[in-house]
Amino acid sequence: MQVVKVKDIKIGRPHPLVLIAGPCVIESERMSLEVAKRIKEITQKRAIPFIFKSSYDKANRLSLDSYRGPGLKKGLDILYKVKQKLNIPVLSDVHCQAHIQQAKQVLDIIQIPALLSRQTDIVVEAAKTGKIINIKKGQFLAPWDISPIIKKIESTGNYSILITERGVSFGYNNLVSDFRALKIMGEFGYPVIYDATHSVQLPGGRGASSGGQRQFVSGLARAAVAFGCDGLFLEVHPQPDKAPCDGPNMISLKELELLLEQIKRIEKALKEMR
Repeated sequence: MQVVKVKDIKIGRPHPLVLIAGPCVIESERMSLEVAKRIKEITQKRAIPFIFKSSYDKANRLSLDSYRGPGLKKGLDILYKVKQKLNIPVLSDVHCQAHIQQAKQVLDIIQIPALLSRQTDIVVEAAKTGKIINIKKGQFLAPWDISPIIKKIESTGNYSILITERGVSFGYNNLVSDFRALKIMGEFGYPVIYDATHSVQLPGGRGASSGGQRQFVSGLARAAVAFGCDGLFLEVHPQPDKAPCDGPNMISLKELELLLEQIKRIEKALKEMR
């Protein structure tokens, strides 16, 4: 397996499970710094490598009235402050090809959103930056469909690739997780991340916005780690029910702390079984 390195973090077996976490969308500089600092404290205590994630512009909202974030310039400024003040890598998603050149100046990892995972121009343009590319597998794709997307990135000479599973469409307004996808996608030679919070999303489940079932996040995360993912992607918020975006499928900092304790035990058990 290709090991992907961001700063001093190595992602991919046999290295420790990595955590990509943060609020769905940037709400303010203060809140972003506070959440990132708290997650860093939680992960350092448990020796879990941590990458901060938050979106500067969620352009894929269902409703025109949905909160999208502070925008490109202000959002990147905030992510830069998180990165510099707390000395942690940062990840965000790009929804527009025109944003890539500015985003690459700040981001350590450029994420291709699930709904854009088949869009050749944005995938190739992001790959040309030489940055680590995290492909969120579209919920409309089979796990083997990720192979030609990987080849688009490799065509630029970029082999710093992460693949993230976030559930698959199951009828209307519902997603399910098929953990066979983790092994299938892992066979393409790159680290596989499991997004436990978007996997419980109910797309369009509230009519003009998505719903979610956060009560299943911890169970799915534990199962994915036991099955053999290389990292977890979790959207975390101090008060999920008050979040302006994706609140129903985000977890609280308190729940994160408990979940990571459980994850470390699963990791230890897996090592003892090998």
